[in-house]
Order: sequence, then structure tokens, then C-alpha cells
Amino acid sequence: MRRIVAKFGGTSLENGHLIRKAAKSVKKEVEKGDTEIAVVVSAMGGTTDVLISETRESTEGELSQEDLDAIMAMGEKTSAKIFAASLHSLGVKSKAITPDDPEWPIITDDSAGNATPDLKKTRQLVNKKIIPLMEENIVPVICGFLGKDEEGIERTLGRGGSDITAFLMGNCLNATDVILVTDAEGIMSADPQRIKNPKILERITAEELVDLARYGAKIVQHSALRYKDPNINAKVIHFRHGNLSKEGTIIEGSTPEKENTNVELFPKPLAMITIVGEGMQKTPGILVENLKPLKKSEINIFGVSIGPRSFSIYVTEEKSQEALELIHEIVAGSPVMRSATSESGVAMLVAESEKFIDTPGIISKLSDPLAEEGINVIEIYSSQASISFFVNWKDRDKAFELLKKSIREVRWG
Repeated sequence: MRRIVAKFGGTSLENGHLIRKAAKSVKKEVEKGDTEIAVVVSAMGGTTDVLISETRESTEGELSQEDLDAIMAMGEKTSAKIFAASLHSLGVKSKAITPDDPEWPIITDDSAGNATPDLKKTRQLVNKKIIPLMEENIVPVICGFLGKDEEGIERTLGRGGSDITAFLMGNCLNATDVILVTDAEGIMSADPQRIKNPKILERITAEELVDLARYGAKIVQHSALRYKDPNINAKVIHFRHGNLSKEGTIIEGSTPEKENTNVELFPKPLAMITIVGEGMQKTPGILVENLKPLKKSEINIFGVSIGPRSFSIYVTEEKSQEALELIHEIVAGSPVMRSATSESGVAMLVAESEKFIDTPGIISKLSDPLAEEGINVIEIYSSQASISFFVNWKDRDKAFELLKKSIREVRWG
């Protein structure tokens, strides 16, 4: 018996015609006789934005996040009830599952506006309340984006939270398939609004997709794939086909099991090679010119920083002399680069967490304790979910312990 979770995004539910088309695609799967299916729905296209806009205008911004959560939840509740009604009209037994119903399964923490599901408690409720419905050939139509905390207060999972709901339900239901029905034929090699004729990918790994989502691609919410079981077949398809069996982009594997936050100390000392020159920043190709000889000599680069009159390259201390000599050959023949120097004894510490993305001031929250203990930070690099700290090698152990302590004490979100 196949068990499918089909998630319909807002554009695929934009009007009654499209909702009926989506409902018919669910009916096709039910009629196969060997398939149990649960549906996850977003709010009808544009509904959430309208609710937010009108609420902010009517309250002149005097609004708690808890109140806004309750108002935003109305979009998904409406979608679930309309979708279930459409299935009923097609002769398919179904039930809308909203936070108002006793069957509601998704339990979260109490973070308003960006709640995190409790996987263990949600799985228990799914086993108790949702699976029995499916075994009776009833299609549960579950609100995406929503949860309830331990006190019974409605919470939202953040923008794109319906993707989280889909993979969370897939995980808890031990589903064979999670199907994301969107307004794209699949996942593209680039944004079709910016690049002409990008190709549709046949498959992509969950980790690759997480990185795309982190850095701005509006495909799958970046936190959703942490709930993807590696044994689940997942794919992205276009709603226009009205067919859940249609080929799309397959999402392979899962994201590695990690702690919510992680700090690692690179075990070897690094060196910082710095090149200076007044006109370098306005000269195209300067950086590449210096990196090419390092690549040929198979010298790995751990970081690059660029300033108005200089740039620095981090390599291992043991390779730093060779790297300096190679770079100096380039500098000596350049009309804009003036000199190169090297400083050894640098430690690299990397802090990683998906929570960094939604936590304002996270860099200062981690770096301030280092300053308070007299540890000089040579450089900081940051990306969406990763922050690299470069400190003196002698301070590495103390910095490592301080970063771990600081992360434990951060108030997220």
C-alpha cells in the first residue's frame, strides 16, 4: 500500500476551478485502490498577504504576533474546508483537519510567528488521530503552515511553512511519497525569471535543495527538508497537469542529522596571506589571478576577505610559505598590487545553525563574549546559516568553549 502526502501550494488553489482540478487529481490516486493519501493545503493564492495587509492597516500596527498568527491561520482553514468539500462533491470521503478540530495533530513550541514542531508529540497524535482516518479510506485535508502549542494556542510555522507541514506529515505517517504541487514544472537550473531557458532538473539532493533555499531560491522552505526521511520519494510537479503521477524533479536523500546548533574548530593552524595595492578593487580579475597558481599547486583555500586596498587569503600554515611564494610572483609583475605578507597562527571556528537565518544580531551575540574575554577576532565571515570566526591560535580552545556557551544561551528568533 502506497501512502502519499500531497501538498498543494497557494497558486494551485487560487480559485474554485483550480481547487476542483486539484481535488480530481487526489480522486485519481484514491481510485487506484492501493493508495492512502493525505492532503496538505496552503491558503488560496494571495490570501495570506491580504490578511496581513488589511490587519496591519486596521490596527495601525498595534498588533501582537499571537493575534496575527490567529488571523493568518484563517487562510489555511478556509482552504482545507473548501478542498474537503470539493472532494465530497466528487464522491471521495474526506475531512478537513484544522487546529479547531479534535483530530489536529501538529504540536509546536510557543514561538509566535516562527514555531518549531515537536516531532515526537506530533508523531504520537498522527498515529492516534490521522492514520485511523486514512485506514477508513477518509482523505484528511490538513492545514499547512499551522500548529498549536502545549497551551492550545495557534502558532504559525513561518513563511513557506506548508512545506514544513508536508514533510513533517510524511515523516510521521511513514509515507512512501511526498508530492509538492506548485506553479513550476520542477526545480530549475536557475530562476526562469532571470535566466532564459533554464533546464528542468530530473533530480536534486535534499542538501543541494536546502542550500538553494537558504540563498534565496523560492522552491522549498529551507527548514522543511530536515523532516524528510531518506526513504521517502519526494518530487516537485506543476499543478496544470492535474496528475499526481506526473514526472517532475525528484528530491533524493535527506539532510544529515545534526544538532540544531553546531560549533567546530578546524584542527590545524591557518595562515593569512594579505596582498595590498591602492587600485586593486577597481581592477577586474585580480583575485582570480592570485587564486589560479594556488589551484594548480592543490593548495586549499579556507576563506577570502576583500577590503578597499587589500584582500586576504586563508590557507593552512604548512602550505603558507609555498602559497606566499606563488602569490608573490604575481604581485611582483602587477602594476596595481604592491606587496604581499603572511601571518601565521590563525585558528578557524565555524558555528552553524538554521536558526541563524531568523535571529537578528546573531553575530554580536556570539562575538561579544569573545571580546569580553579579551579574545581578538581577526576576521568574521557569515552566510545564511554559518558564521566563521578567525582568532589567534593560542586562543582557540577558550574561543571554542565560549562560542558553544554563547549558542546555548541565545534566545532564538
